[in-house]
Amino acid sequence: MTEDQQPVPAPATDPWKGFRGVMAGTLILEAITVLLALPVVSAVGGGLRWWSVLFLAGLAVLMILGAGVQKRPWAIGFNLALQIPLLVGGFIHLSILIIGVVFAAVWLFILFLRADVKKRMDAGLLPSQRMAS
Repeated sequence: MTEDQQPVPAPATDPWKGFRGVMAGTLILEAITVLLALPVVSAVGGGLRWWSVLFLAGLAVLMILGAGVQKRPWAIGFNLALQIPLLVGGFIHLSILIIGVVFAAVWLFILFLRADVKKRMDAGLLPSQRMAS
């Protein structure tokens, strides 16, 4: 750092707290969507089998539980890993694959937003950082 550069002030509020809320909310919405797919698969997908109900309900439970661990450093990896079985769920019915593709795109967008917030925070461009100076 040269003499004319000032240190970047820390944000007055934690930007990651709101971001963790977005990720937890996304997982809850994803779990609800997966559970709402059960009647769809039952009606138009040729019926439900015990293993398809177990697979979808178990995945939804993991998503709900995952919403509570968003403070952990491995939370992003866990969230992304949950998208893999959802995409594989396309073997149950095409609608599950479509849900998987939509939510995979949502999580990619969340990763983009995360990188943008980090870049802005490092540059001192967050509104709470500018107010402090």
